[in-house]
Amino acid sequence: MSRPSASLRTAVVWDVLHAALQRRAGSAGRPALRVLDTGGGTGNFAVPVARLGHRVTVVDPSPNALFGLERRAAEAGVADRVTGVQGDASGLFEVVEPGGYDAVLCHGVLEYVDDPVEALRNAVAALRPGGGTLSLLAAGLGGAVLGRALAGHFTEARHALTAPDGRWGESDPVPRRFTLEQLTELVTDAGLRPAAVHGVRVFADLVPGALVDTEPDAVAALGRLEAAAAELPAFQSIASQLHVLAESGVPEAG
Repeated sequence: MSRPSASLRTAVVWDVLHAALQRRAGSAGRPALRVLDTGGGTGNFAVPVARLGHRVTVVDPSPNALFGLERRAAEAGVADRVTGVQGDASGLFEVVEPGGYDAVLCHGVLEYVDDPVEALRNAVAALRPGGGTLSLLAAGLGGAVLGRALAGHFTEARHALTAPDGRWGESDPVPRRFTLEQLTELVTDAGLRPAAVHGVRVFADLVPGALVDTEPDAVAALGRLEAAAAELPAFQSIASQLHVLAESGVPEAG
């Protein structure tokens, strides 16, 4: 099974997404799904999804990212199954049609858009009326608080903990963070039912890189630890990212 690059950080999401696409394809009776990747950048997920045989449309505001996507897709031999379109989540239906996709990936988008509610509703509206799968990945509040505290930045950690947007200060590069409760509420309000939730990068951002690089089998062991902790609520609350897999309706057969 081909995983996206930086597999230690994305393995949990990829494994959940891969299984969800298999289920969706089986239920729909169509081996090749139509997948929309909003904010998909250079294709970290889109290209591996295309390798599975699915047709993927990537919407991203950056021309440079879309150029990288085109090159990556060509190198992977899936250029005929990957289409890049310049646009963003707020104006999604200016560049793609609503109701046309079996699955929508919304990874690293809600943190940066002006209106997360609108962006998520657009993502949901892109799903087929008969049923679809949403993969939502966003920055987690708990991971940021823990990370700043362990780095000795206690005031910043407290600020992130109490700020409505979860930012630790003006120099924080992330405009917004979420708790798992906030994400699942957004998904539910958008009309989908959360099917699974996972904590992502629970330990990967905290472990010194030198330790992972020098210890034999450390990467594999850390990956297994991440997978074991991903579904446990106690560890989800301190994850750097939160993943929600949501479903709607029954897949169409055509």
